[in-house]
Amino acid sequence: MKLIGVDDAGRGPVIGPMVLAGVLIKSEDKNILKEWGVKDSKLLPPKKRREISEKIKKRFKHHVEVTLPSEIDGSNNLNYTEAIKAAMIINKLTKTLDESVEAILDCPSVNLVAWNEDVFKLIKKPEIVSMRCEHKADKNHLVVSAASIIAKERREKEIKKLKKEIGVDFGSGYPSDPKTKEFLKENYNKFEYKDILRFSWNTIKRLIKNENQRKLF
Repeated sequence: MKLIGVDDAGRGPVIGPMVLAGVLIKSEDKNILKEWGVKDSKLLPPKKRREISEKIKKRFKHHVEVTLPSEIDGSNNLNYTEAIKAAMIINKLTKTLDESVEAILDCPSVNLVAWNEDVFKLIKKPEIVSMRCEHKADKNHLVVSAASIIAKERREKEIKKLKKEIGVDFGSGYPSDPKTKEFLKENYNKFEYKDILRFSWNTIKRLIKNENQRKLF
């Protein structure tokens, strides 16, 4: 039997894209992933994560979907946007398959059943795909851990690219990062940075609200 693991990276940041990745393996290939030291990307040092990412990409079929800040801002429901992207990944990886495959997804929603249904409705080959949506799947399933590594590395690549393009180090892009906070405070209302920011995040909404209040008084 074949397995697909799907996980995201960059769901929480206020700067940059969200990335979803999927990896397709045979069930017995879990032993290979274990030998390589595959685990949840958050538990790996950057150098090791990069090394394992390259091994996974060379050995196994995989697919990545990048969701830009403008797409996130235009979504009324980020969970559903992620469901769409997850389905796109599964559809891509199963396009040429005619055998059964189990897709294991790290679920971003508190409602496992509803999110599972949202994804499954978008699957083009429901007759061969069985789905399992879980919390902490990136820690409990090696194939999902592999997907988390691919997603994290792609997110890091996108962030480095953005920093090079604008010539500013804005930190990790997470709201709690002091460097990110400082960058937002000074630049949230500048036109040249509008494409990299998530204006639907409360972090930026508060800055805009405070600015409007200062102007008012």
